[in-house]
Amino acid sequence: MIITKSWLSDWLDFEDKSLDDIAHTLNSIGVEVDRICTLKVPDKIVVGFVKEKVKHENSDKLSICQVDVGNEILQIVCGAQNVAQGQFVAVALKGALMPNGMEIKEAKLRGVDSCGMLCSSTELGFEKINDGIMLLDDSIGELELGKALNSYEIFNDGLIEVELTPNRGDCLSIYGIARDLAAALNLNLKEKLPFKEGENVLGIGRILRLSAEKELNSLYNYRAIELKEKIQTNLLISLRLAQVENLGKNPIENLLNYATHSTGVLFNAYDLDSFYKENEEFTLSLVKEAQGETKVSCQDELLSVSGIYQEEKFKSKEDSKIIIIEANYTDPMIIANAKMSYKKQDDQTIYRSFRGSEPKLNLGMDFLLSVLEKNPNLIIYSSSQQIITNKELPNIAISIESISKTIGQEVDKDEVLKILKKLGFELILSADGLVNVKAPMHRPDIKNLADICEEVVRIIGIDNIASKGLEFVEKNRLNSTYKNYKELVELRKKAVANGYFESLHYVLDNEEELRSLGFNPIKLKLINPITAELNTLRTTLLNHLLNAASLNAKNSKKIIKLFELGVIFGSNNEELNHIAFVHSGYKEEPKISNKAKPELANFYDFLLDLKNIIGDFKLKASKYDILSPYEQADIYLKDLKIGFAGRLHLKIENERDLLKTYVCELDLNLIKQHFKLAKPYSKFPSISRDLSILIPKGFEYEKIKNCIEELDLENLENFRLVDLYSDVSLENSYSLTLKFIFRDMNKTLEEAQVAEYIDKILQSFKEMGLELR
Repeated sequence: MIITKSWLSDWLDFEDKSLDDIAHTLNSIGVEVDRICTLKVPDKIVVGFVKEKVKHENSDKLSICQVDVGNEILQIVCGAQNVAQGQFVAVALKGALMPNGMEIKEAKLRGVDSCGMLCSSTELGFEKINDGIMLLDDSIGELELGKALNSYEIFNDGLIEVELTPNRGDCLSIYGIARDLAAALNLNLKEKLPFKEGENVLGIGRILRLSAEKELNSLYNYRAIELKEKIQTNLLISLRLAQVENLGKNPIENLLNYATHSTGVLFNAYDLDSFYKENEEFTLSLVKEAQGETKVSCQDELLSVSGIYQEEKFKSKEDSKIIIIEANYTDPMIIANAKMSYKKQDDQTIYRSFRGSEPKLNLGMDFLLSVLEKNPNLIIYSSSQQIITNKELPNIAISIESISKTIGQEVDKDEVLKILKKLGFELILSADGLVNVKAPMHRPDIKNLADICEEVVRIIGIDNIASKGLEFVEKNRLNSTYKNYKELVELRKKAVANGYFESLHYVLDNEEELRSLGFNPIKLKLINPITAELNTLRTTLLNHLLNAASLNAKNSKKIIKLFELGVIFGSNNEELNHIAFVHSGYKEEPKISNKAKPELANFYDFLLDLKNIIGDFKLKASKYDILSPYEQADIYLKDLKIGFAGRLHLKIENERDLLKTYVCELDLNLIKQHFKLAKPYSKFPSISRDLSILIPKGFEYEKIKNCIEELDLENLENFRLVDLYSDVSLENSYSLTLKFIFRDMNKTLEEAQVAEYIDKILQSFKEMGLELR
C-alpha cells in the first residue's frame, strides 16, 4: 500500500509533521513501513505558458516555442509531439540540475537558440503519466507564471510504502491510514461534506431499477452519469495514480481507481448501452448465491460477482455515453469462501475484498461524485439506488480492569474510550461498569477482548508500556487427569514387566464372533461398516486378543502373552474403559532347568501375574460360558467386582487352534492404583507360628480369612496360606497350613503374648467346626 503525505493531507491536517514523524507513528501503531522517499522537483523549474509554437525549419520533429515564465519570455526548442500553444508547462531554467544529473544550459539546436527545457514527468523524477511533456492544470493549485514548481505540494511530497497483514484491509486506502493516524496523533479527520445534488437534472429512477432478495449479504449504492464528450484525467489524479502504479488509459476507470485508493470503497462502472435493449425495462437483479456472495445480472446477462470480478464486455469504455456506477461491499469471509468457485477473478478487486474493503459506501460515492462534478463534460443523475442491511454487529463486553490486566499496565478509562471511538468503535456504557463495544464493519477481525486490547496498545504505543519482570508461579499439576494417565502408564509398565506385549485393535468387531464367545453386540447397527468383518462396535477386548493369539500360534509362537487397554461399548452404547490379558501356550521357554519340557500355562501363575499388575484381589466363584467350568472366577477389589479370569473353554481353544489359554478382562475405571505411602517400621524382631488345620473339602478359604480379620489382633502383622495337603488318611478333608507373623512396634513380644493370640485364633476355628491336624 503506497501513500503520500500530500494525499494524506486531504484527510488530515498535520503540516507540522515531517515524513519521518509520520513513518515513525505508523510503525508504532503496527502499520509496518517498508520504505520512504522524498518526491521533490529540483530548483529552477518553474511554471511556464506556451505563447507561440512554430515548426523548426531544419527538423521535422522539433518545434520552436515562445514560453512565458513570468519575468521574461524564453525561446525553447522542444521535440515533444504534444506541445501546443496555450499550454501551461514545467520549464527547466538555465542552471537547473535535473534528477538524472544533467545541468540545463543555453544551447543551439539545428541552428536555433534554446534557453531551457520543457519537462516531462519522468524527467522531473516522477512516474510516467503521458507521452511527451507534462501539461500543468489548476488541479495542483493556482498556476502562477514563474512560480517554482516545488512550491506546489504535489511536487514537494513524500512517499511511504507500508506492508499490511491480511487482517488489515481497513488500511488499504488513504482514508483508512488517516483514520489510524488520527487516533494515534489525537487529530480529527477533515469533514467531507456530502455530495450536493444538482438542480433540474434527471433522477436515476428514470433509467435504473433494482430487484433484490431480502437477505443479501452485500451492500450497494448506485449512481448514473452521462458523458457529453470524452473526459480527461487531471494532473493531480494522474500523478497520484502513477505513484501508486494504478494509472490506466480509460479516464473513468482512473477516477474509480482514484476513489478506491482514496476511500477504500470498491467500484464497478457499467456501460449502459452494452446490455440495455431499447423498449425493455432496465432492471438490475441482485441474487445471493449458495456461499453468500451476490451476483448482479440484467436480462439474464451476468454483469458481475460482487467483490470477485466484473464481466469485461459490460465495463465502461472511453466512448460510453451513460455509465452506471456501483459501489459495493461484501464481508471478507464470504469472499474467502466463495472466490475459489470462480475461474474468473479480478486480482485487484480480490486483493481488497478478500482483506476487507470499506463498507461506508456513501463516503466513497460522494468522494467520487465530487471529483466527477469538476468535469464540465458530464451530467450526474440525481439521487441514488441503494441496498442496505440492518445486520447487527457482535457485542463485546469489556471492563477497564480486564484491559489493564491483559495489557499489564493501568490504563485510563477516558483514554481507552477516546481511542476506540476514534477508531470507529461503537461504545455503550452499562450500569454494572462494563463497556459494550461493537467493532465497526471495516474491522471484521475484531472478535474478543484480546483484539480490543491489541487496538488500545497499538495507539498507546508498545514503547509506552513499561516493561516488567516475568512473574512465573508453578502450579500443582497433579490433577485427576494426570493421575489417571499415570495409572495407565504404571499398568502398562507392570504388564510389560510380567512378559506381556501390548496389542492395539480397532473398536470395530465381528458380530458373529462376539456371539460365539457369548457376548451380545450393541443394539445399534452400523449403517456403513468399513468391511463385512468389522460390522459392529466391540463389547469386549477378548475377541481381538484371541484372534491375535491365534495368528501368533500359527506362526509357531509357543509363549503368547498379550494385553490391551481400550474402549468397549456397553449394552446402552456407553463407552467403557477396559483392560484384558491373554496367556496362551507354555509357561516358559525350554531350558536346562525344565529339561527342555516346559509346562503349559496354569491358572495359578496367570493369577499371580495379575496380582503383580493390579495388586491384591479376591476371587469368587463364577459361571461364564466362554470359560472352562473348572477354572474361572470373578475378581473383586474391596468387595467390588472388577472383572473375571479363567481358562478359555476347550471348545473355543480348539476352534481358534490354541494351546491351553487363560484370559482376563477388567474394568479400568474400577482399578485404582494407590501411591505407596511410607509407614513406620518396628526395630524389634518378629515371631512366627504355623498352624495346620483340617478343613472339609469344598470349604471356602474366604471364611477362614474373614474369621481371623474379625479378631483384630493388635500385634498380628500378617498371615498367609503356605500349604494345602491331602492324602488317603485325611479322607474328605484337607490339611491347610497358615503362617502367622507377630510383631510389636515398641518392644520384643513375649511367648506368653503370642500364645494368647494363638489361643484366640484356635478358639475361633473351633467355633467354626475346625480343629488342629
